[in-house]
Amino acid sequence: MENTGRPPHILTARDAGLVGCTHCGKVHPPSAAVCGRCGAALHARDIANLQKVWAWLIAGMVVYIPANLYPMLSTASLGHTTENTILGGVIELMHHGSYGVAAIVFVASIIIPVAKFIAIAFLGLTTTRRVRMSAHHRHVLFEVVEFIGRWSMIDVFVVAILSSLVRLDFAATITPGIAAISFALSVAFTMMAALSFDERLIWDALEDE
Repeated sequence: MENTGRPPHILTARDAGLVGCTHCGKVHPPSAAVCGRCGAALHARDIANLQKVWAWLIAGMVVYIPANLYPMLSTASLGHTTENTILGGVIELMHHGSYGVAAIVFVASIIIPVAKFIAIAFLGLTTTRRVRMSAHHRHVLFEVVEFIGRWSMIDVFVVAILSSLVRLDFAATITPGIAAISFALSVAFTMMAALSFDERLIWDALEDE
């Protein structure tokens, strides 16, 4: 028998006509607007939230394209200017023997963003389509995406630090490229997509199945 992640006989707040707080879990009557325990705003499921998820996700994917096509850093050294894209920076690091740093940049800048796009799109589709993954595993996937989101700005932080530290006028100067802005916007839009997703829709989809 397939493990669905929750016994089907358990009475949920939705079945009882109640609204649960997404912060502390306390249930309230539908007329309540604020949680009596933690003060958080209460809201029932709104399938229209999926439209916000898809809108933020598509926006993040659109601005992620120039983040990879345009230079992330512009390095001027002794009058010579070099511009590197994300992938170009990874290759440059490998040529200098910094394989560990190159691997970190590749994972943080390419693997993780693409994986987040796929994961959020998958979670959005699972609320309306039947899938083989259990609701528990889908919820874990959502928690992972939400946790990784706060560390996705590592490239932008590195660019900001290098730009502020390396200011030697004609000798050496590092300035952020347009890709840094696009990458930061992509991360912000993806985080908004994850925050707009109501994880309770995962369990609702399980009941519908």
